[in-house]
Amino acid sequence: MRILIDTNILFSALLFPRSKPAQALFHASANHTPVLCDQNISELRSILERKAPQLLPDAELFLAEFSYEMIPAVRHADRLIRDATDLPILNAAIVYDVDIILTGDKDFLSLRLEHPRCLTAAEYLKEQSGGI
Repeated sequence: MRILIDTNILFSALLFPRSKPAQALFHASANHTPVLCDQNISELRSILERKAPQLLPDAELFLAEFSYEMIPAVRHADRLIRDATDLPILNAAIVYDVDIILTGDKDFLSLRLEHPRCLTAAEYLKEQSGGI
């Protein structure tokens, strides 16, 4: 499976390395193909600059060493989502046929999409591993 890792999962995993988002990220990495959208990486850097600048070097090292597929943001509107900044990420997931969007973002989770499915870290872990 190809799993798009949303910005909030990346941020949480960096901030809290033993958290469910971190567990889900590393499980996805070990068992599936993680996918990052270029916009997620830009958002992550921006959030870290504002909220946790001390983690920027760790984030850059992580991004350099982490194995993932990179997809570009897609600006045209295939699907609507409340937060306009999420639209290019959602459209990229649809256009590039991602199976799951791993996210904590309520805007994604409220869409109830069949493909790609939007799952929280806890939902993903329960589904994949019988509840880590």
